[in-house]
Amino acid sequence: SIAILLYLVQKYKTPDHWYPSDLQKRAQVDEYLSWQHANIRAKGSKLFLTKVFLPLLTGQPLPPEKLEFATEELNIALKQFEEKFLQDKPFIVGSEVSLADLVALVELMQPVCAGYDLFEERPKLTEWRRRVEEAVGKQLFQEAHEEIMNIKNI
Repeated sequence: SIAILLYLVQKYKTPDHWYPSDLQKRAQVDEYLSWQHANIRAKGSKLFLTKVFLPLLTGQPLPPEKLEFATEELNIALKQFEEKFLQDKPFIVGSEVSLADLVALVELMQPVCAGYDLFEERPKLTEWRRRVEEAVGKQLFQEAHEEIMNIKNI
C-alpha cells in the first residue's frame, strides 16, 4: 500500500505537504513509512488478529496471556512513535499533515476496531489523531473506517 500511495501522490500532483519536495521533510516521511512496517503495522495487526480473528477462526476463547503480550508489544511501539516521530510537533513532519500521519492513523485504527482504545490515557496521541482527522476530513475518515469499526459484530 505504501508503494501505491507514493505512486498516487506523484501521478496526481497532490499538495506538497502529503509527500514534500523538500528532501529533509521527505526523508522524515520515508523514515516513518519504513519504520512503521515492523512496528506500528506489525504490532497493531498482531493485536487485531489475536483479539478478533483467532477466536473467530478457532471458536475458542483467547488465552489472556496472548492478548497481554500483543498489547504490551503495541504499547512499546506507541511509546516509540510518540517519542521519536511525534515529539512535540502537530504532525510527524512538523506543522502539516503528510502521508506518514495518514498511514500511521490508519494502522492505529486496527486495534481500536478490535476494542482496544489505544488513545485512552495518551493525550498527545489523541490530539494528533484529532488533527489528522480534521486535515483529512472527519466525515471522510469515519466513512473510510465504517466497515472495519463494525468488525466486532461479525
